[in-house]
Amino acid sequence: MATGPRYSVKYKRKRLNKTNYKKRLALLKSDKPRLVVRRTNKRVIVQLISFKPEGDKTIITVTNQTLAKHGWKNASNNLPSSYLTGYLAGKLALKNKIKEAVFDTGLNISSAGNNLYAVLAGAVESGLKIPHDAKVFPSPERMKGTHIKGFDSKIIETVKKSIEKV
Repeated sequence: MATGPRYSVKYKRKRLNKTNYKKRLALLKSDKPRLVVRRTNKRVIVQLISFKPEGDKTIITVTNQTLAKHGWKNASNNLPSSYLTGYLAGKLALKNKIKEAVFDTGLNISSAGNNLYAVLAGAVESGLKIPHDAKVFPSPERMKGTHIKGFDSKIIETVKKSIEKV
C-alpha cells in the first residue's frame, strides 16, 4: 500500500466495490427519490430512498415476503413475486405522494428480463413514473408465471386486487 504525505486512502465502500460513487452522484443530482432494488437468494428488497445531506432517508421498504399479507402463498424468489413486490412498492409510493423516482440496481448484475426489471415493470405499472426502456422488461408470460410448472396465474390478479386496497 502506498504511503506518503499526499496519499489518500479511498473510501472503504469504493475499495470493496460496494459503491460506485460516480453513478451514485449522478442519481443524487436528479433530486428524485431512488427506487433501490436489492436481491438475495431468497428475497427481493425494494426501498424508496430520498437523499438528505445528513444521510439517506428510507421512505418505503417492501420485501417479497410482505406479499403474504396480500394472499401470496407461492415461492418468494421468482419473477411473478418480484413483479408484485414492485407493484406494491409503487402503490405505497403513490400513497405517500411520490409520483416519480429513479431506478437504482446498485451492484446487482443486470440483464434484460431478470428479477430486477420485473420489479421495475411492477412499479411502472402501478403508476410510478420511472425513466426506463421497455425492452428490458421480462415477457408478460413470464411475469404471469406461465413458465412455472403448476403455477396458478390467477393468484397474481387476486394479489393485485388486494394491493389496490392499500
